[in-house]
Amino acid sequence: MMSQDELKRAVAKAAIEYVPVDCIVGVGTGSTANFFIDELAKIKHKIRGAVASSEASAKRLLGHGIEVFSLNDAGSLPVYVDGADEITRHLHMIKGGGGALTREKIVAAASKKFICVCDASKLVDVLGRFPLPVEVIPMARSSVARQLVALGGQPILRQGFTTDNGNIIIDVHGLNIMNPVELEATLDHIAGVVTNGLFARRGADVLLLGTPEGVKTMTV
Repeated sequence: MMSQDELKRAVAKAAIEYVPVDCIVGVGTGSTANFFIDELAKIKHKIRGAVASSEASAKRLLGHGIEVFSLNDAGSLPVYVDGADEITRHLHMIKGGGGALTREKIVAAASKKFICVCDASKLVDVLGRFPLPVEVIPMARSSVARQLVALGGQPILRQGFTTDNGNIIIDVHGLNIMNPVELEATLDHIAGVVTNGLFARRGADVLLLGTPEGVKTMTV
């Protein structure tokens, strides 16, 4: 039986196939993305560099000697590789368990192709068992929380955590997300919300799923 880390390493290796030669690649945040960064280091002579979705990923890339570009300098990216906290067969995701959701969403939006790398435990029929992260401007904490309650959620402030953008995260428990595209838009229209962890309007293009039988490739 393969361990979770071995499954993550297998999908990270598979994702390298999607990285064009001489490109700047978008890189996500989290444990699976870290495995991808380690694999990317093996082909760093074939790429120009990377755009990181968090300070932590930028630090890991630089540690491998991979040049890190700002998105403003890099422009449009051919590919973005990142994990997910939950993903459906429609390739809608919940992301942001690590708190980097806003930058992840920005880099994903600037990329032509989004490759999601996950182990099989992340594949679900309906999103919402994993608490939905919402990045919020600090002064709006209470007013946003009230509106999240009105939507049927149980908002809990992520204690002692500040995002790379200087904001707070409210994790919303108890949601059964039947229409993620609609909910994503509803949440983004709440004043004080920077963004939310639903990646549904811009879902993944390809899912590389680590299973005991090997890496499965899923597309919509």
